[in-house]
Amino acid sequence: MKLGAFSISLSVKDLNASKTFYEELGFFVFAGDPDKNYLIMKNENSLIGLFQGMFEGNILTFNPGWDENAQNLEHFDDVREIQKHLKNKNINLISEADESSNGPASIMLTDPDGNMILLDQHR
Repeated sequence: MKLGAFSISLSVKDLNASKTFYEELGFFVFAGDPDKNYLIMKNENSLIGLFQGMFEGNILTFNPGWDENAQNLEHFDDVREIQKHLKNKNINLISEADESSNGPASIMLTDPDGNMILLDQHR
């Protein structure tokens, strides 16, 4: 399966403090909007999403159809195809994409240790 770009989405207490901390580690603001309480930070191929007050815990995030620069990939596995594969493997999904739709959609699941995983397709 081609899952696309990987990032970790962190639930942060203070967006500015987290931004400053990750800048000290060599990250820069790649996308996002502090007025909407989120920033996407980048360091080479590494992506970290900083989200204040949007969710609890941290989330492993994959973006089918995108590379680490948010550029469209020519060939990718649609999130609905990934969903079918996971369901065929009897993996429980917390939320599902409408299989009759196309374009943007997402699914959520957890790993055996309860870590949240989001597959979020933007195209």
